[in-house]
Amino acid sequence: MTELDLSVVLDRLLLAAREITGARYAALGILNEQRSELEQFLTSGVDDETHRAIGDLPRGRGVLGELIEHPQPLRLEDVGEHPASYGFPAGHPPMHSFLGVPILIRGKAWGNLYLTEKQDGLFGEQDEEAASILADWAAVAIDNARTYELSERRREGAERAIRGLEATRDVAVAIGGEIALEHVLELIVKRGRALVGAMSLVIMLRDGEELVVHASAGHATDMRGTRLPIEGSTSGQVLKRRQAERVTDVEARLRIAPSEFGVIDAQTALLVPMVHRGDAVGILAAFDRGLDGSVFAEEDEQLLQIFAASAATAVALAQSVQADRLRSSLAAADAERRRWARELHDETLQSLAGLRVLLSAALRGDDLERVRGSMRQAIEQIEHEIANLRAIITELRPAALDELGLRIALEALLDRHREQNGFELDAELALPDPQATDERLDEDLETTVYRMVQEALTNVAKHARAERVRVAVSVFAGEVCIEVQDDGVGFETASLDGGFGLAGMRERAALAGGTLSFDSGKNGTLLRARLPISQANRVPVSSRSEQAAS
Repeated sequence: MTELDLSVVLDRLLLAAREITGARYAALGILNEQRSELEQFLTSGVDDETHRAIGDLPRGRGVLGELIEHPQPLRLEDVGEHPASYGFPAGHPPMHSFLGVPILIRGKAWGNLYLTEKQDGLFGEQDEEAASILADWAAVAIDNARTYELSERRREGAERAIRGLEATRDVAVAIGGEIALEHVLELIVKRGRALVGAMSLVIMLRDGEELVVHASAGHATDMRGTRLPIEGSTSGQVLKRRQAERVTDVEARLRIAPSEFGVIDAQTALLVPMVHRGDAVGILAAFDRGLDGSVFAEEDEQLLQIFAASAATAVALAQSVQADRLRSSLAAADAERRRWARELHDETLQSLAGLRVLLSAALRGDDLERVRGSMRQAIEQIEHEIANLRAIITELRPAALDELGLRIALEALLDRHREQNGFELDAELALPDPQATDERLDEDLETTVYRMVQEALTNVAKHARAERVRVAVSVFAGEVCIEVQDDGVGFETASLDGGFGLAGMRERAALAGGTLSFDSGKNGTLLRARLPISQANRVPVSSRSEQAAS
């Protein structure tokens, strides 16, 4: 619920309170975070000219402060006779009869509802009961607004963290790593060189079918970024065999001259693979032991092998830091959405439903027709708020995704966009039906696909000004293929690195081991994503059901 929505709801609540109780004036005060004074003060029944004559709005002194210190209903025949009364400022309309009730959220005071000048006598117990019910309604509205605000702040913080991590990844030399990886690599080459007394030491990390120079120490020239083919190099063969090799004649043995990666006039070498959990992640290449260029001994090989194992672990951990932090951020964001969805469902919806029952019962009484009309209007508003809250819950974490699978969840998402936005939406969902097959995709992969389509459609609705949108999601050749195309205004490719939620989409694709591309121009935008499906990403429906039940 936005701030504007909250203001409208509370204005209607004040109007309903006046009509139900017969009060000439109504006000609602919302406390600050310290609950020491009023942060907001809304009124009904006081015109603009009177407001200007009164001046500053009250902050919670006098009788109003009494309710802050003692949050319980207060009825007075004459508010001016109360010991805590400060009197009224110049220009303030006369007020005598008074009814105040606290607004409580989970047992804590968040504000008060004030009613004054009952037009046909004094406020009674029925008025107090009605005001208390309306105060509960106000509590639900205020709590929902603040909950939404907190959720938005956390979501924005997560998006800022993701954008920062992506920028770090883009500028880092290390493959899939962050800036800290450079420091790790510098430490490895310096200590490794000292360990075996080499004149030069180079570290090369694997990138597909190539080795890439990432750091060097000693007499080696900085040749970071230089690539060597694994298949056509001696270092590549050491990597593939996962066995160290001592070279006594560099010129005769090495297929690629060390000068190609920054080592000049080397005579001898020691090549050691860096292996982490069975995967060869790179090579440590040491050249010329001591000033005389003597050969490396067996003990040098053993020392560097032990060191390489530790170095491989350090490199693997450094490379995984960014992915782990991004995964944690995304998981935390999804967990937060699930928590708010549960809280909104268990508390807010039930409170609104209970209020609807109370107001419906009031309609069956012998109240005036004007009051009955007001009560009907309140019920309509409550039904509207229930629909809004259900929509929020669905956006935070669609139950259909967990219970019925990806295809049905996407169909529901597309239907909501058809109803809420002004563009035509064509869908091509070639996905397995969990009701007709015994398998479905892994939960994380399904979540990734859903969130990427959701974010793409949100971008279209907010920025594209499109008239027609096409969404295609299919499983083909071991991949989930996603395409979202619109005929809108497009965007500059420079914005790929900031804004529009694109950073989060790129990180989701990267974490899933897939690819994401954009083609945008004056005729619209086409988003394409390819996410691989491993055997581990296929889970029997029965297993998913058991996990959900547990």
